[in-house]
Amino acid sequence: MERKITSLAALIGITAIILGAFGAHALKKQLSIEQLGSFETGVKYQMYHALFLLFLGINTFLNEKVKKTVFQLVIFGVFFFSGSIYLLTTKAITGVDFKFIGIVTPIGGAFLIAGWSIFLWNIWKSKR
Repeated sequence: MERKITSLAALIGITAIILGAFGAHALKKQLSIEQLGSFETGVKYQMYHALFLLFLGINTFLNEKVKKTVFQLVIFGVFFFSGSIYLLTTKAITGVDFKFIGIVTPIGGAFLIAGWSIFLWNIWKSKR
């Protein structure tokens, strides 16, 4: 499980760097400052969670079941949260109004919060 988690952490980190560079260079002329700021928020959260997954993968306090649960919540959270932000902010480029998926962003955020909460709870339990 550790190899899977750390490998996906690296992949998510790599794509965050690529999307960040894409946003800073290619999208700079295409998006408004507000849209670009939202896009950057998606990139930041993606990178934060890539680092979190990296830490999760090498963590020795948690059992495999907990790691798997946190891993799945974070993966879905990043996909829904950052992914929906990317789609919502690039309407000017794609020509597609993804407004209908706006509800997905807070759902992704809830998954991320749940992942962190389960992580924290189980770290506390392991210290007792």
